[in-house]
Amino acid sequence: MTPTPPEPVRVAIVEDQPLFRSMLDRTLGETDGLRVVASVGTVSEAMAALRPGAVDVALLDIDLPDGNGISLGVTLRRRMPELGILLLSAHDAMDLLLDLPTDVAAGWSYLSKNSSTSEDLLVTAVRAAAIGQTVLDPALLDRVTPRAGSDVARLTHRQYEVLRLLAAGLSNAGIGERLGIAEKSVQNHVNALYATLGIDADPTRNPRVSAALRLLEETGPAV
Repeated sequence: MTPTPPEPVRVAIVEDQPLFRSMLDRTLGETDGLRVVASVGTVSEAMAALRPGAVDVALLDIDLPDGNGISLGVTLRRRMPELGILLLSAHDAMDLLLDLPTDVAAGWSYLSKNSSTSEDLLVTAVRAAAIGQTVLDPALLDRVTPRAGSDVARLTHRQYEVLRLLAAGLSNAGIGERLGIAEKSVQNHVNALYATLGIDADPTRNPRVSAALRLLEETGPAV
């Protein structure tokens, strides 16, 4: 019997710039395993188009003509608790993720329009959002450094490298390939940084998401 192919990830795009929206629509629509089910430019259009059970990931511009993507994402997540959220912004405002209400805070991702975001990174972030993971813009992560006295500052140089790549959405295999080390070594570093950051194995919380948010919380602009 031929196995049934997996259902595509259904993506909704909420972006007010028509040219950029069409580029997102084309890129994601032409990617295997993804399907664009809505492409709109305002909060009101999104509220009308995005219905429970019809979308897996919402790609939201933060600055919209009749509101903002963060408030929209909070409203949508409360209507659809399993919805993945990927924020796009022309501003480097990644720390806004730290101000999300606790009941909807898990599993948001953030990419800046101003960084060198690639199509591969965009697709990676969408796929991660679909399974409740967090991806932070790697170009922005390159510009931060641990705050003095924080738990992140206690990580070794290698552990901090692993944490940044983990937060950028790379798998353990991808991190190992990037750093030129074995996947088993990556897992050892991940376990060690979880211990240093006090991230437990609570099955109700994704430890990679918790680690990414701790990185965001305990770093600041490099001086």
